[in-house]
Amino acid sequence: MSTACCAGPGYASPKEAIKAPREKLVYTICIYTGTGIEKPDYLATIDVDEASPTYGEVIHRTEVGAIGDELHHMGWNACSSCHGDASAERRFLIVPGVRTTNFYIIDTASDPRRPVLARTISGEEIKRRTNLSAPHTVHCLGHDIIVSMLGDAEGNGPGGFLHLDKDFNIVGRWEKDLGAMRYNYDFWYQPRHNMMVSTEWGAPNTFMPGFELEDVARGRYGQHIHFWDFENRTVAKSVDLGAEGLIPLEARFHHDPESTHGFVGAALASNVFHYWKDETGELRVEKVIDVPAIEVEGFPVPMPSLITDILVSMDDRYLYFSNWLHGDLRQYDISDPSNPRMTGQVWLGGMLGKAPVVNGQAITGAPQMIQLSLDGRRLYVTTSLFSTWDNQFYPAMKEQGGVMLIVDCDVEKGGMKIRDDFLVDFGKEPHGPARAHETRYPGGDCSSDIWV
Repeated sequence: MSTACCAGPGYASPKEAIKAPREKLVYTICIYTGTGIEKPDYLATIDVDEASPTYGEVIHRTEVGAIGDELHHMGWNACSSCHGDASAERRFLIVPGVRTTNFYIIDTASDPRRPVLARTISGEEIKRRTNLSAPHTVHCLGHDIIVSMLGDAEGNGPGGFLHLDKDFNIVGRWEKDLGAMRYNYDFWYQPRHNMMVSTEWGAPNTFMPGFELEDVARGRYGQHIHFWDFENRTVAKSVDLGAEGLIPLEARFHHDPESTHGFVGAALASNVFHYWKDETGELRVEKVIDVPAIEVEGFPVPMPSLITDILVSMDDRYLYFSNWLHGDLRQYDISDPSNPRMTGQVWLGGMLGKAPVVNGQAITGAPQMIQLSLDGRRLYVTTSLFSTWDNQFYPAMKEQGGVMLIVDCDVEKGGMKIRDDFLVDFGKEPHGPARAHETRYPGGDCSSDIWV
């Protein structure tokens, strides 16, 4: 694979991105944290070229330095927000550890098949200089980088946003005012409309040990989404989603930079909300998808589906999301954002027992992190949520590891089908079973590129 797929400042528009060359490699975070294996977490390079003799195999592992980081989410140093800047290059993956706050800068350009660790930023230094910890979402902003941080240095809410310059130096805190924000999680920005949206999980001291139902009643998990004055770096409006919006996690705007429409999935309430600005410029929020909870013997309450990841296809036609407890992936046509229409569904793993074995492999866990190819035809799926939550809800994952699957997506009529010739079994890794979490593509993907 040539380095040209990794280089360059991105695409001129979402339409150009859709026509980009098909991905041949993907990078996936693999985690030993929480398994009892005393080895560093790592970035796996996976061959997804159907013509390759190593198709479907992990061909390289880039280890980071510490044990117990819990690598979680990652992002590029440059994306399509840099398009037109010849000095920009989609070269480095910023891969932080949510438990240690260490940041690992991984160089993918010199040999995309064998990325190398180029730099480490100490989590202790970040805590000392910014009073922030527990990094989550990484977004390129032109040259600079901003990262949502879920806690203060002691692991309490509300967290904030870390600002790094293009050389990965710590600038400080990005936000000027958090307003009434109590928790932090994901964010996305739409600069042509001076908009940013951020969501809420909980304080690291709450979610890191595992899930306790009593913490919901105590108000220790979020139910607000926050709309920001992006230029002034202040919260302009916070919306309380109430009981139907408990734990709003991933937020996604349309890729069209002229659009103000977006979606957020509320994990515990298992609902999807649509947000937008109306013709008067007023922010609107409405619930558009409701996944009913199901009575399951032995489960203390009606089991929510637990919507843990969502994304929007590059052409803004389809919304995908994962139900981590129920065990299904869904595809919705969102041509009318206020009236999504379900067009596809597949089952793998999950606690309802509908697909305990897929492609001959017993699945411990369920669809969790998802990543869509630029042309919208291939959805890469992994099964780990967070180490302590994995151990609580899917304890067998600790011994058996996670998996990656590909779901083929019909972009003309809608529909989904699990590919039967592809399964990466992370239970057979060299140091023992590993979990698999977020995936990125060398040439950009449907949850990292933003246009300014």
